[in-house]
Amino acid sequence: FACVCVCLCWLAVMAILGLIVHGFKIINGNKAPENSMQYMVSLQSKFGFHLCGGFLIREDVVVTAAHCDELEPYQILVGSHNLKGSNRRLIKIQSRCKHPDYKTVGLGNDIMLLKVSISLSPTDNQICSVAGWGKTLNSHDVDDLQVVNVSIINPKVCQQQWNNELPPNVICAGGYNTNKGFCQGDSGGPLVCDGKAVGVVSFNRNANCNYPDAPNVYTDISKYLPWINKFLKEKKCST
Repeated sequence: FACVCVCLCWLAVMAILGLIVHGFKIINGNKAPENSMQYMVSLQSKFGFHLCGGFLIREDVVVTAAHCDELEPYQILVGSHNLKGSNRRLIKIQSRCKHPDYKTVGLGNDIMLLKVSISLSPTDNQICSVAGWGKTLNSHDVDDLQVVNVSIINPKVCQQQWNNELPPNVICAGGYNTNKGFCQGDSGGPLVCDGKAVGVVSFNRNANCNYPDAPNVYTDISKYLPWINKFLKEKKCST
């Protein structure tokens, strides 16, 4: 919670409105380790007050409680465990969908889906990580999994560095103006941002791992979610 005053103010407002407050606190809990639960979001008012919690099930879909709709959430906060954290992002809620059988908390079906206005894709200069067992600068594979932090590169900058020859649906990170990135043998590994896999290691320039060079290129997972979800649903590959 942002502060005791904010909490007390909202409790007072809810009391005046006659609303029942459910699940307002975590009792006897401990501070969550940094970046351990990046799927968590804060449902917030138009003025930035925390109203309810929620969690991402897709980069643009949040699950929360239907009774939170009574508080009229306007936006969600993502990217930080701290409501005042420097990495937080505020995303406007596009639409709300309460379960059709929800009436009150006591009667059950207390679940709601939120569609946010933009996909939560990586932002320019965001620090992410890539891991693998591929080659190192010593030109040999390793037995121990290696991980390195890389920065997301602006798509236009990346296209320019690749002479406008990049395919669609990619993310660029690392391997440009830096000494960090992936190498051969790392293909297929994940680019992880805020605890979520957002990309798949695809290619670099001419198998050159002696950075700096052109940006590293990853397949953008978000562009393939319908195909992934179809496979998960049907449990078979369809063409």
